Amino acid sequence: MKFILLRVVVLFSCLRSGAQGPVTWTSDQLMEPSDLSSTIKADKNIPVIFSIGPGGIIPHSRDIGMIKDAENMKKFKDELVSLPKDTPIVIYCGCCPFEHCPNIGPGMQLLKDMKFTNYKLLDLPHNIKIDWINKGLPTQN
Repeated sequence: MKFILLRVVVLFSCLRSGAQGPVTWTSDQLMEPSDLSSTIKADKNIPVIFSIGPGGIIPHSRDIGMIKDAENMKKFKDELVSLPKDTPIVIYCGCCPFEHCPNIGPGMQLLKDMKFTNYKLLDLPHNIKIDWINKGLPTQN
């Protein structure tokens, strides 16, 4: 039931949101899901993980909400202000394919604008269900 609800939320989020603008990250800034999963399972050197989409599925992630909404963007910025600029950070959305996501471009741009130096985008090119859950990677209960 949980995954059915997640699929509905993800689909609804994609349909309601506009596409992001130009790509604001490089291939070097992408983190493979298996790498983040291994780090979480090892329980060492876990980066600060932000869910900037419709739900915090990944363990240890801080659920910000969809940052296409001004209120959630402010919440994300407020969370970042207290962190040192070299903090390891991973952001993810997973609502829909990268080319349609209204959250990851602005999220990456905010990290850049705030002069963070050690941030990554979790490589979820399709969505959180296909690229994380279906691969059996850990989820929060």
